[in-house]
Amino acid sequence: MLKTPIARGVALATLGATLAIPTMAQAAFVEDAKAGLELRNFYMNSDNRSVPASSQSKSEEWAQGFLLRAESGYTEGTVGFGVDALGLLGVKLDSGRGRTGTGLLPTDNDGSAPDEYSELGLTAKAKISNSVLKVGTLEPKNMAVARSDSRLLPQTFKGGQLVSNEIKGLTLDLGYLTEVNERNDSHYDDLKAQLRGGTTADEIDNFIFAGASYKLLDNLTGSYYYSNLEEAYKQHSFNLVHVQPLGEGQSLKTDLRYARSSDDGSSTVDNKALGGMVTYSVSGHSFGLAYQEMRGDTGFAYLDGTDPFLVNYVMIAADFAKADEESWQARYDYNFAAIGIPGLTFMTRYVTGDDFGAGGNGKEWERDTDIAYVFQEGALKNLGVKWRNGTYRSNSTRDIDQNRLIVSYTIPLM
Repeated sequence: MLKTPIARGVALATLGATLAIPTMAQAAFVEDAKAGLELRNFYMNSDNRSVPASSQSKSEEWAQGFLLRAESGYTEGTVGFGVDALGLLGVKLDSGRGRTGTGLLPTDNDGSAPDEYSELGLTAKAKISNSVLKVGTLEPKNMAVARSDSRLLPQTFKGGQLVSNEIKGLTLDLGYLTEVNERNDSHYDDLKAQLRGGTTADEIDNFIFAGASYKLLDNLTGSYYYSNLEEAYKQHSFNLVHVQPLGEGQSLKTDLRYARSSDDGSSTVDNKALGGMVTYSVSGHSFGLAYQEMRGDTGFAYLDGTDPFLVNYVMIAADFAKADEESWQARYDYNFAAIGIPGLTFMTRYVTGDDFGAGGNGKEWERDTDIAYVFQEGALKNLGVKWRNGTYRSNSTRDIDQNRLIVSYTIPLM
């Protein structure tokens, strides 16, 4: 496995960075280093129902992913320096013209999928006290921008990010993104916007974000983020999470979210997004109920391809965030560790949305089920298997039945 071009590239890049650092400062740089190779096998079948005869009615692909991550420690001194490397390789196992479009593999101009695609990313980092600055390949995950990792390989960005934890209970997060490499691509492109009905006549530029998360009480955390996708939108996001213990093995979690998105440049973005989810957990069971509503002239705005910070962001229909849409979600989870089967989990949910589209007559619903198991011991220890099934129906777009089977295993390398 490690003889692939992408693996060799990561190894050589990390070795080169190590040799460039004076020997006396290498102790922590090497001792705290870690690396792992994740093997991710992904099969996906999407049955696109009720589409015109001229459209593709089915997407079905199978691929093998290799995700090599290497992280150095930091050099000694007031300012510690380090380097991280990310090597990604996707290999086609089964695909064909008329069956592409799952997002597992790229699609060439002739409608076929290439045999493989890859990416090598390097990140320089510096640490002072409890603050870390990273520049290069980034995988941000916060309220303003959360990279998507729901296919064979993860989405990555180029840019810089500073995360500071100098004050107890307070996390500051600032970043600047310039380009994106989508989940099924080998090269970086300009950033794009998902405006849900909004438009912009200007060329979209860079993305900036700044946020803070503070632990107000032992069981209450508040967060705020400001973000700006230049020439597309500006956004203010707020979040409160409260977890109330109710006795042995019981808790009640409340997650409240609000975001105000407005125009930037010549765009027409105008949205207020309100959402909340309450989850009661007891003895391995979790029962959740969520509500989400959109107000304004457009739907929720976010970086295209990312996972938006919405309580009803799910699997197929994705966000239930069209202009004026209201949606409800009922969710149930069970962790079988409660009855002596650790590693086995189950989730099912139902989301329904309406009041969007022409005349407010739009309706859609989605039902998802996940079953996952991670082997806890023996020769297969840490091998994960997950089956995801989803059904989506709408009176304004195509209906979809979808299955995903994911087998993953991570090999520690150091």
